[in-house]
Amino acid sequence: MTRRTWIAAGLAGLSFGAPGQLRLRARARDASRVREFDWYWQPRESAIIVCDMWDGHYCLNAARRVAAMAPRMNEVLKGARALGVHIIHAPSGTMSEYASLPQRQKMIDAKPATPPVEIGKWCHFDARAEAELPIDDKTQPCDDDVVGEAVKRFTRQHDALEIFPQDGISDSGVEIYNYFAQEGVRNVVLMGVHLNMCVLGRPFGIRQMVRLRKNVVLARDLTDAMYDPRQRPWVAHDRGTELMVHHVERYWCPSVEGADLTRLAAS
Repeated sequence: MTRRTWIAAGLAGLSFGAPGQLRLRARARDASRVREFDWYWQPRESAIIVCDMWDGHYCLNAARRVAAMAPRMNEVLKGARALGVHIIHAPSGTMSEYASLPQRQKMIDAKPATPPVEIGKWCHFDARAEAELPIDDKTQPCDDDVVGEAVKRFTRQHDALEIFPQDGISDSGVEIYNYFAQEGVRNVVLMGVHLNMCVLGRPFGIRQMVRLRKNVVLARDLTDAMYDPRQRPWVAHDRGTELMVHHVERYWCPSVEGADLTRLAAS
Protein backbone atom coordinates (compact mmCIF):
# COMPACT_ATOMS: atom_id res chain seq x y z
CA MET A 1 0.00 0.00 0.00
CA THR A 2 1.47 3.37 -1.02
CA ARG A 3 1.80 6.40 1.20
CA ARG A 4 -0.92 8.17 -0.78
CA THR A 5 -3.32 5.24 -0.40
CA TRP A 6 -2.57 5.04 3.32
CA ILE A 7 -3.47 8.70 3.80
CA ALA A 8 -6.71 8.41 1.84
CA ALA A 9 -7.83 5.17 3.47
CA GLY A 10 -6.87 6.04 7.04
CA LEU A 11 -5.48 2.54 7.53
CA ALA A 12 -5.78 1.54 11.18
CA GLY A 13 -3.34 -0.51 13.17
CA LEU A 14 -0.03 0.29 11.51
CA SER A 15 2.00 -1.68 14.02
CA PHE A 16 5.73 -1.51 14.53
CA GLY A 17 5.74 -3.72 17.62
CA ALA A 18 5.81 -0.66 19.83
CA PRO A 19 4.43 0.36 23.21
CA GLY A 20 3.22 3.75 21.93
CA GLN A 21 -0.17 4.57 20.44
CA LEU A 22 -1.06 7.79 18.67
CA ARG A 23 -4.46 8.91 17.44
CA LEU A 24 -3.97 10.24 13.92
CA ARG A 25 -6.27 12.16 11.60
CA ALA A 26 -6.27 11.97 7.80
CA ARG A 27 -8.55 13.16 4.99
CA ALA A 28 -9.60 11.68 1.70
CA ARG A 29 -8.22 13.55 -1.29
CA ASP A 30 -11.71 14.59 -2.38
CA ALA A 31 -12.38 15.85 1.19
CA SER A 32 -15.38 13.52 1.44
CA ARG A 33 -14.08 11.75 4.54
CA VAL A 34 -12.15 12.49 7.70
CA ARG A 35 -10.71 9.41 9.33
CA GLU A 36 -9.16 8.98 12.76
CA PHE A 37 -7.11 5.88 13.44
CA ASP A 38 -4.55 4.47 15.83
CA TRP A 39 -0.88 4.29 14.94
CA TYR A 40 1.36 2.13 17.06
CA TRP A 41 4.90 3.48 17.14
CA GLN A 42 8.25 2.56 18.57
CA PRO A 43 9.58 5.74 20.21
CA ARG A 44 13.24 4.81 19.67
CA GLU A 45 12.53 4.42 15.94
CA SER A 46 10.89 7.84 15.93
CA ALA A 47 12.05 11.46 15.73
CA ILE A 48 10.61 14.94 16.04
CA ILE A 49 11.98 17.67 13.79
CA VAL A 50 11.47 21.21 15.15
CA CYS A 51 11.38 23.44 12.07
CA ASP A 52 12.47 27.09 12.09
CA MET A 53 11.26 28.10 15.55
CA TRP A 54 13.46 31.18 15.41
CA ASP A 55 14.00 33.90 18.01
CA GLY A 56 12.69 36.58 15.66
CA HIS A 57 11.01 37.26 12.32
CA TYR A 58 10.45 40.20 10.00
CA CYS A 59 6.70 39.63 10.54
CA LEU A 60 6.07 40.68 14.13
CA ASN A 61 2.79 38.77 14.45
CA ALA A 62 4.50 35.61 13.22
CA ALA A 63 7.23 36.09 15.85
CA ARG A 64 4.61 36.61 18.56
CA ARG A 65 2.85 33.39 17.62
CA VAL A 66 6.14 31.47 17.76
CA ALA A 67 6.88 32.93 21.19
CA ALA A 68 3.44 31.87 22.43
CA MET A 69 3.79 28.36 20.98
CA ALA A 70 7.36 27.66 22.12
CA PRO A 71 6.75 26.92 25.85
CA ARG A 72 3.96 24.45 25.02
CA MET A 73 6.12 22.83 22.36
CA ASN A 74 8.96 22.53 24.85
CA GLU A 75 6.74 20.53 27.20
CA VAL A 76 5.81 18.18 24.37
CA LEU A 77 9.48 17.72 23.51
CA LYS A 78 10.29 16.93 27.15
CA GLY A 79 7.67 14.21 27.25
CA ALA A 80 8.69 12.71 23.91
CA ARG A 81 12.37 12.83 24.87
CA ALA A 82 11.57 10.94 28.08
CA LEU A 83 10.08 8.17 25.93
CA GLY A 84 13.30 7.90 23.93
CA VAL A 85 12.19 9.83 20.84
CA HIS A 86 15.01 11.54 18.93
CA ILE A 87 14.70 15.35 18.95
CA ILE A 88 16.20 17.30 16.05
CA HIS A 89 16.32 21.08 16.32
CA ALA A 90 16.33 22.62 12.84
CA PRO A 91 16.47 26.44 13.04
CA SER A 92 17.56 26.97 9.44
CA GLY A 93 20.27 29.48 8.68
CA THR A 94 21.63 29.64 12.24
CA MET A 95 24.06 26.70 12.35
CA SER A 96 27.05 28.96 13.04
CA GLU A 97 25.52 29.69 16.46
CA TYR A 98 25.75 25.99 17.34
CA ALA A 99 29.05 25.06 15.66
CA SER A 100 30.82 24.26 18.94
CA LEU A 101 28.08 22.07 20.39
CA PRO A 102 28.28 18.25 20.41
CA GLN A 103 24.60 18.13 19.38
CA ARG A 104 25.62 19.83 16.14
CA GLN A 105 28.74 17.72 15.60
CA LYS A 106 26.94 14.40 15.98
CA MET A 107 24.67 15.29 13.07
CA ILE A 108 27.68 16.19 10.92
CA ASP A 109 29.39 12.92 11.91
CA ALA A 110 26.47 10.62 11.09
CA LYS A 111 27.49 7.83 8.72
CA PRO A 112 26.68 8.70 5.07
CA ALA A 113 23.69 6.80 3.66
CA THR A 114 22.28 6.45 0.15
CA PRO A 115 18.77 7.94 -0.08
CA PRO A 116 16.09 6.70 -2.50
CA VAL A 117 15.65 10.23 -3.89
CA GLU A 118 17.77 13.36 -4.19
CA ILE A 119 18.18 15.36 -0.98
CA GLY A 120 19.49 18.84 -0.42
CA LYS A 121 17.18 21.02 -2.47
CA TRP A 122 14.00 22.82 -1.48
CA CYS A 123 10.90 20.69 -2.17
CA HIS A 124 8.61 23.11 -3.98
CA PHE A 125 4.88 22.82 -4.56
CA ASP A 126 4.23 19.65 -6.57
CA ALA A 127 1.21 19.88 -8.87
CA ARG A 128 1.47 16.15 -9.56
CA ALA A 129 0.98 15.30 -5.90
CA GLU A 130 -1.20 18.04 -4.43
CA ALA A 131 -3.84 20.62 -5.27
CA GLU A 132 -3.20 24.36 -5.13
CA LEU A 133 -2.56 25.58 -1.60
CA PRO A 134 -5.78 26.80 0.04
CA ILE A 135 -4.24 30.16 1.03
CA ASP A 136 -2.47 32.90 -0.91
CA ASP A 137 1.06 33.10 0.51
CA LYS A 138 2.58 34.88 -2.49
CA THR A 139 0.88 38.29 -2.62
CA GLN A 140 1.71 39.19 1.01
CA PRO A 141 2.02 36.50 3.68
CA CYS A 142 2.61 38.76 6.71
CA ASP A 143 -0.41 39.88 8.71
CA ASP A 144 1.18 42.86 10.47
CA ASP A 145 -0.82 46.10 10.24
CA VAL A 146 2.25 47.65 8.64
CA VAL A 147 4.46 45.09 6.93
CA GLY A 148 8.18 45.68 7.29
CA GLU A 149 11.00 44.70 4.98
CA ALA A 150 11.37 40.92 4.61
CA VAL A 151 14.91 40.64 5.96
CA LYS A 152 16.52 38.21 8.39
CA ARG A 153 15.67 39.15 11.97
CA PHE A 154 16.67 35.96 13.75
CA THR A 155 19.93 34.51 15.03
CA ARG A 156 19.06 31.19 16.68
CA GLN A 157 16.22 28.98 17.90
CA HIS A 158 13.78 30.49 20.39
CA ASP A 159 15.21 30.30 23.91
CA ALA A 160 12.04 28.69 25.31
CA LEU A 161 12.99 25.48 23.48
CA GLU A 162 15.56 23.58 25.53
CA ILE A 163 18.31 21.60 23.81
CA PHE A 164 19.32 18.49 25.73
CA PRO A 165 22.60 16.54 25.43
CA GLN A 166 20.95 13.69 23.51
CA ASP A 167 19.34 16.01 20.94
CA GLY A 168 20.62 16.86 17.47
CA ILE A 169 20.96 20.21 15.69
CA SER A 170 20.91 20.45 11.90
CA ASP A 171 19.25 22.31 9.04
CA SER A 172 20.65 19.89 6.43
CA GLY A 173 18.38 17.36 4.76
CA VAL A 174 21.41 15.20 4.01
CA GLU A 175 22.69 15.22 7.61
CA ILE A 176 19.26 14.47 9.01
CA TYR A 177 18.70 11.61 6.58
CA ASN A 178 22.13 10.16 7.41
CA TYR A 179 21.37 10.35 11.13
CA PHE A 180 17.99 8.70 10.69
CA ALA A 181 19.54 5.88 8.65
CA GLN A 182 22.27 5.42 11.27
CA GLU A 183 19.83 5.35 14.19
CA GLY A 184 17.06 3.36 12.50
CA VAL A 185 14.50 6.18 12.54
CA ARG A 186 11.43 5.30 10.48
CA ASN A 187 8.79 7.57 12.00
CA VAL A 188 9.06 11.37 11.76
CA VAL A 189 6.89 14.04 13.38
CA LEU A 190 7.18 17.61 12.05
CA MET A 191 6.34 20.65 14.15
CA GLY A 192 7.20 24.32 13.86
CA VAL A 193 6.74 27.03 11.27
CA HIS A 194 5.61 27.88 8.74
CA LEU A 195 3.43 25.06 7.48
CA ASN A 196 2.79 26.38 3.97
CA MET A 197 6.47 27.20 3.48
CA CYS A 198 9.31 25.65 5.49
CA VAL A 199 7.50 22.77 7.22
CA LEU A 200 6.38 21.46 3.84
CA GLY A 201 9.29 22.53 1.68
CA ARG A 202 12.59 22.31 3.54
CA PRO A 203 14.97 19.48 2.54
CA PHE A 204 14.01 17.93 5.90
CA GLY A 205 10.32 18.89 5.63
CA ILE A 206 7.14 16.93 5.05
CA ARG A 207 7.36 16.58 1.27
CA GLN A 208 10.93 15.34 1.49
CA MET A 209 10.28 12.91 4.34
CA VAL A 210 7.33 11.40 2.48
CA ARG A 211 9.53 10.95 -0.61
CA LEU A 212 12.16 9.34 1.61
CA ARG A 213 9.51 6.75 2.59
CA LYS A 214 9.34 7.72 6.22
CA ASN A 215 6.13 7.40 8.22
CA VAL A 216 5.41 11.11 8.52
CA VAL A 217 3.05 12.91 10.90
CA LEU A 218 2.31 16.62 11.42
CA ALA A 219 1.77 18.01 14.94
CA ARG A 220 -1.26 20.05 13.93
CA ASP A 221 -1.51 22.22 17.05
CA LEU A 222 2.22 23.01 17.10
CA THR A 223 2.47 24.76 13.77
CA ASP A 224 1.42 28.02 12.15
CA ALA A 225 0.87 29.31 8.64
CA MET A 226 2.44 32.38 7.08
CA TYR A 227 -0.81 33.99 5.98
CA ASP A 228 -2.41 37.42 5.82
CA PRO A 229 -6.23 37.48 6.12
CA ARG A 230 -6.24 40.35 3.62
CA GLN A 231 -5.42 37.74 0.97
CA ARG A 232 -7.36 34.79 -0.47
CA PRO A 233 -9.46 33.11 0.94
CA TRP A 234 -10.05 36.13 3.22
CA VAL A 235 -10.45 34.22 6.48
CA ALA A 236 -9.01 34.72 9.95
CA HIS A 237 -5.36 33.76 10.41
CA ASP A 238 -6.15 30.74 12.57
CA ARG A 239 -8.58 29.51 9.94
CA GLY A 240 -5.89 29.90 7.29
CA THR A 241 -3.59 27.68 9.37
CA GLU A 242 -6.41 25.16 9.80
CA LEU A 243 -6.96 25.05 6.03
CA MET A 244 -3.27 24.32 5.55
CA VAL A 245 -3.45 21.47 8.09
CA HIS A 246 -6.37 20.04 6.11
CA HIS A 247 -4.30 20.31 2.92
CA VAL A 248 -1.47 18.32 4.48
CA GLU A 249 -3.89 15.72 5.81
CA ARG A 250 -5.36 15.29 2.32
CA TYR A 251 -2.20 15.15 0.24
CA TRP A 252 0.84 14.39 2.37
CA CYS A 253 0.48 12.86 5.83
CA PRO A 254 -1.81 12.45 8.85
CA SER A 255 -1.73 14.80 11.81
CA VAL A 256 -1.66 14.37 15.58
CA GLU A 257 -2.28 16.54 18.64
CA GLY A 258 0.98 17.49 20.31
CA ALA A 259 -0.19 16.28 23.72
CA ASP A 260 -0.71 12.80 22.28
CA LEU A 261 3.05 12.54 21.75
CA THR A 262 3.60 12.72 25.51
CA ARG A 263 0.61 10.78 26.80
CA LEU A 264 2.64 7.69 27.70
CA ALA A 265 5.29 9.75 29.44
CA ALA A 266 2.66 11.11 31.81
CA SER A 267 0.97 7.77 32.49
